[in-house]
Amino acid sequence: MHHMDGVLIVDKPAGITSHDVVARVRRILRERRVGHTGTLDPFATGVLVILIGRATRLAQFLSGAEKEYEAVVRLGYATDTGDLTGTPRESERFTSDQSPAPTGEAEAPVGLSFNSQEIESAMAALRGEIDQVPPMYSAKKHQGQKLYELARRGEEIKRDAVRVTVFAFSPLSRLLTPHRDGSCDLTVRVVCSAGTYIRTLAEDFGKRLGVGAHLAALRRTRAGDFAIGQSLTLDQLQEQTDSGTLKAKLLTPDAALSRMPFVNLSADDSRRVLNGLEVRCDKHDGDWPDQQLVRMRGEAGQLLAVGVFDRASQRVHPRVVIDVEK
Repeated sequence: MHHMDGVLIVDKPAGITSHDVVARVRRILRERRVGHTGTLDPFATGVLVILIGRATRLAQFLSGAEKEYEAVVRLGYATDTGDLTGTPRESERFTSDQSPAPTGEAEAPVGLSFNSQEIESAMAALRGEIDQVPPMYSAKKHQGQKLYELARRGEEIKRDAVRVTVFAFSPLSRLLTPHRDGSCDLTVRVVCSAGTYIRTLAEDFGKRLGVGAHLAALRRTRAGDFAIGQSLTLDQLQEQTDSGTLKAKLLTPDAALSRMPFVNLSADDSRRVLNGLEVRCDKHDGDWPDQQLVRMRGEAGQLLAVGVFDRASQRVHPRVVIDVEK
């Protein structure tokens, strides 16, 4: 399939990188221009928003969307990476000769146990705007080098805390799942701003409970308006491409920005926009603030560009021209 422009939601499998998914989509669709809007770690699964063709120009407008996850937090020991791929930190491992917290309705019959009030108190402290220190095993850069590259060499540097927002952090089950080593798992739901590290949230949750903790599983269920129910597995993507039925799953660039206000352009104004020129916008839906991002649509309703509204002049200047029809 050639000359595709749009957005696909892929259910990323565990064991491969987000870049691997992009490479696989390129091969399946035979389309060179493929990107994504937010990396998932190799062990994580779920929603990966894939941009195809000219829709790759939309990445800057989609990557900052809030995210929703289902995660498993393992309480009992921390790891050097903050997740299940790392080496356990024995100094932070729970042992059965420690005094466990009082048993309550959210108890684990073996090893660690915490009651519902303790769990809620720890979670409540991590909701809202919080400061997170990015983990060493992350793709953030320090002096041009990714932190995980430094970490693999045994180096650790001071990282500045970043302000993120946790909109929701709650258990999906009232019961803890115990393990023979004394650790236990709690399945949780998280809704957060872009840039939030769920593994750091898991570690900080454990600290609030007084135990080591790490992220044992992670599944992204939503990225902005794109939910797991809209997704295709890579095998399904291959099947629908081969059968010629993929179009039904492909979101247009305009639909991908459905929350952004829009202006419908005349034929003359459409030509101006495709040449990067601003257009007057006296009539629009709502009282737009200055610098409002606006979808600029052609006569057929197709997305031509994303523009910026200048309130003083009542004009919209195209910031990114999509031009999906050429």
